[in-house]
Amino acid sequence: MKRYQNLKVGEAFSKNRIYPFACNELSSILNLAYSLSPKNVKALIFQDTLSAFRLLPDINTSAAVSAANLLLKSVEAVLPKQKKNLAIVEFKQAKVSLKRRSKNREEEDIDIPSLPQDILIHIFSFLEISSLVSSAQVSRSWNQATHENSLWQSQFDLHFNHKVLIRMQSDIDWREAFKKAYIAANSSEALRSGRGYCSYCDSIVWHENLRCLNKQCRLKSGNKPLDLITTHQVVNYLLGIESSDDESESDDEAFPGRLWKLSYVPDYL
Repeated sequence: MKRYQNLKVGEAFSKNRIYPFACNELSSILNLAYSLSPKNVKALIFQDTLSAFRLLPDINTSAAVSAANLLLKSVEAVLPKQKKNLAIVEFKQAKVSLKRRSKNREEEDIDIPSLPQDILIHIFSFLEISSLVSSAQVSRSWNQATHENSLWQSQFDLHFNHKVLIRMQSDIDWREAFKKAYIAANSSEALRSGRGYCSYCDSIVWHENLRCLNKQCRLKSGNKPLDLITTHQVVNYLLGIESSDDESESDDEAFPGRLWKLSYVPDYL
């Protein structure tokens, strides 16, 4: 039980950027670990599943909806009938709430005057990438402002310019350039998990731009990137299974041996 609590899956559903990662991880846990888990852990997994669906309307992004649908498929395949029906009802209620909020948002978009585009663009220039992307879904005028080329050039310079050489041209679509570079940079399974190992927390954590969410850890580490881990490794940690011999060396390095030792904490603790 302590291993699952250490993962803090449920806490992630209230965070806009992490919600999709948490849904995907919970889906893998249902598929690979639920049947092997003791009753008290199964109860926690089920409660987190309900929380994921319940909080979906508060997140309301396309990535969150897609991840919630994936979680629903795992629920339908794995949970026993009574729990499955309860989870499905929670999901359907969330979908109804989503439609209602989307309708209200469209009406507000028509009735509420927006700030001038140049002021919006100036404000958005101070946002980090996840907030900039989220802002595009607030209203039509905000969406238009977030497409400003200079915003994406700044984001590209911040995230990729030290890694990617690009021939300077006056007609570059920086939003598209950022999108391609981001997809390439996040193509590995470890990056897609949203998880990393923090040596200062000595635990598996959710990361923000490859850094631990704990400010104290970022200060102690000199803001160095975390060791990334895959969802498969998270599930293995939950089950108390050490890395198999056929896993890549990079995966083993990313999940230090001393953390594997933590996986053998008795479930009653």
